[in-house]
Amino acid sequence: MDFTDSTPSSPVSPKKQEDDYVTPITEEHDTTCWGCGLRLIISPYAPIFKCGWCGAITNHNARKYDNKYFWLRRLRDPFFVIVLLLFMLFIIGSGVWAIYPVTFSMGYIYGIFHMTITVILSIATLSTYVLAAFRSPGAPPRIPWGSYPNMGRGGLMDYTFCNVCSNPKSPNTHHCRSCGMCVLDMDHHCPFIGNCVGAGNHRSFILFLMSAVTSTFYVSIMSSYILVQIWPPLRHIPTVKLTWSTILPFLTESALPFLISVESVPIRGFVLIYLFFASVSVEIGLAVLLWQQLSFIYEGKTYLSHLNSNGNDEAEEKDCQNIVRFFGCSNPATRYLLSYWNFKKSHKK
Repeated sequence: MDFTDSTPSSPVSPKKQEDDYVTPITEEHDTTCWGCGLRLIISPYAPIFKCGWCGAITNHNARKYDNKYFWLRRLRDPFFVIVLLLFMLFIIGSGVWAIYPVTFSMGYIYGIFHMTITVILSIATLSTYVLAAFRSPGAPPRIPWGSYPNMGRGGLMDYTFCNVCSNPKSPNTHHCRSCGMCVLDMDHHCPFIGNCVGAGNHRSFILFLMSAVTSTFYVSIMSSYILVQIWPPLRHIPTVKLTWSTILPFLTESALPFLISVESVPIRGFVLIYLFFASVSVEIGLAVLLWQQLSFIYEGKTYLSHLNSNGNDEAEEKDCQNIVRFFGCSNPATRYLLSYWNFKKSHKK
């Protein structure tokens, strides 16, 4: 998008106004910069212009958001948060009820070990979810604007004006219609946490995804293992190569007794089956989302900046340093490992 640079107005001589090749100055040419308050002379055919003093961008054709259904979005987010919290508590409670009586029957030390893992994963998942859901996503910093004496040259370079919040908006700030606020380094709005993912809670959101993927993987492994222990026919199914000559004996000798034994399976077995399929499906979805998020962090981008990049990846440097800076790992050992990694990578090139 091309912007028209404008400078503060200056007196125009009558001789120049009478020139046939110069358009006469009318009221349509006279406007005021929202950033510094200076009067500017622009073309009437340039609704988007950039102030030559403060660098603020004015867009007279900016789309005004319709807040007609804002209350509906505000009700949707708490509903998803409550449902997801209840789902996580159900998975934890049903897993403890269905799995740990069997694990403690196998051995006291064995049960204590797996119970400790469950407590750690449960606390990590719930705490990071609460932080991501209820921590502020990050509001842009307040800066002086609207007055020429308070605004230095280039102080609002590439800033735009948010018509909803009535405040300046930096290039890396976006307005969220669901939250009703401008968010710094906004990645996306996630209805399952009822909050935006931005500079204030992006790290908590990534840690929640990591702990949730680890927890669901652990639940799927434990539920399948305990299901085999309490469902004896599962342990006696032979592994044979199915052909036209062996499929009928396999169905009569192995599969049919297995299906008949379903009627004698206790309720714990069906809970374990549900835990297995629920954890696997959630694990796949969260793992894909986590991989996508880490890929954007590696590229030094957010999801929205990736959409607005238009395929131009030269502006951002892809490096593991972006991930280190994101998680705040600044210890000397990490820096040494990353410098060694960059040296090996440059040496291969």
